[in-house]
Amino acid sequence: MSRSFLTGAIVGAALLGAALLLNPSADRHREKIKTVLAERSQLNAAFGVGALVAFASNYHSLGLASYTTAGDQTLSFGVLGMVFVLD
Repeated sequence: MSRSFLTGAIVGAALLGAALLLNPSADRHREKIKTVLAERSQLNAAFGVGALVAFASNYHSLGLASYTTAGDQTLSFGVLGMVFVLD
């Protein structure tokens, strides 16, 4: 085995392990959805729309990444401990 192959395999295994360990939980997705929707509109914040949407969301884990949906719409996705809310 060449040294560069071994180094690449170690780095790949470390990234894979980090992705598995840092996959955001359902609570992290819901908290981020609440925060982002409250920041987008004061009415959303006043009426608690973010909390309602977050409560109605369904969490799906893919092992390395995760996402939430409400009906047919994807609300957020997460990877390596970060959660991104879609428009």
